[in-house]
Amino acid sequence: MEETTNQQQAPGAPAGAPQGSNPDVEKNKMMAIVGYIIPILFFVPLVGEGKNSPYAKFHSNQQLVLLIAAIAVNVVGGIIPFIGWFILLPIGTIIVIVLAIMGIINASKGEMKKLPIIGGFEIIK
Repeated sequence: MEETTNQQQAPGAPAGAPQGSNPDVEKNKMMAIVGYIIPILFFVPLVGEGKNSPYAKFHSNQQLVLLIAAIAVNVVGGIIPFIGWFILLPIGTIIVIVLAIMGIINASKGEMKKLPIIGGFEIIK
């Protein structure tokens, strides 16, 4: 027997996926995406009405952690000769780019999924 709920699923959306109907998500979605494209702008989702938004705070935190990871990859990869220059820096940069793309996808879907590897750190509360 199937259970019926009052929530309507969008066509093609997986069961249980956020539908983006939440006004908080819709209002802050574009700002959340901007911070993943240019990590130094992690604070953008928190500007204005976003400072009271759990969605904006979550993605700002993920973006700040991503920025710190990118800085760490560049500093460590730049300091260590040869191994850093030819292994750590290129692989670390690719990982940071992949994580940023994953963040953009999550933010555009209206989801609050933590990024793999670095998503567990909480700086902005």
